[in-house]
Amino acid sequence: MAIKHWMPLPAALALAACVTINVYFPAAEAKEAAKEFVDKVIGDEGQTTPQSEKSGGGMAMLQRRVDLWSLVGVGSAYAQSAPDITINTPAIRAIQSKMEDRFNSSLRAGFDVGALGFSSDGLITVRDASKLQLKDRVAINSAVADDNRDRKALYREVAVANGHPEWEAQIRDVFARQWVESARSGWWYQSGGSWKQK
Repeated sequence: MAIKHWMPLPAALALAACVTINVYFPAAEAKEAAKEFVDKVIGDEGQTTPQSEKSGGGMAMLQRRVDLWSLVGVGSAYAQSAPDITINTPAIRAIQSKMEDRFNSSLRAGFDVGALGFSSDGLITVRDASKLQLKDRVAINSAVADDNRDRKALYREVAVANGHPEWEAQIRDVFARQWVESARSGWWYQSGGSWKQK
C-alpha cells in the first residue's frame, strides 16, 4: 500500500510562486542626483538654486514592490526598484559639505590654473605641479588626498544608502562623467588615457 504525502496548501502555493527579481540600475536618476551633488560642490556658475528646491520631493529611498498575485501562486513577482536615487542622508550631506568647503578654499584655484584635473575614475589628480607655486604644493597635495578619500566614501555611501552596495562602481562612473560635464571652461579632465581641456 502506497503512502501519499500531501503538502499543506499554503506551502504548495508558496513553492508554486515564481519570483523574479528585476533590479536595474537607474542611470538617468543617478545622473540627476550626481548633477545635484556636483553643482553644489563646485558651484552653479552664476546660478544658485535654493537648497529646499534642490532636495525636493523626488529624492526618496529606493523601494521594492512585490506583485500580490505571486504571493498566492499566480504569476510572477517583480521586485522593482523605484526609479530614484537618494543623496539626502546625514553621511552624504557631511561629505558634500567638506568637499564644497575644500573646493572653494583651495582646489578651485588649482583647477583654474590648470594644475589639477578630473581623472577618469571619478577622482582628482595633480596634473601639472609646475602650475603651482612651491609654497602651495604641499597644501594642494594634501587637499587632493583628502578630497579623493571623500570621493571614494561618497560613491560607497550613495550605493549603500540606496540599498545596493553592488552599484558602487556604477555610481562612481556616473559621478566621474558628471564632474567633467559640470567642469568650467579651461579645466582639465582625463579621457581615454589622455588629458583634455574643456
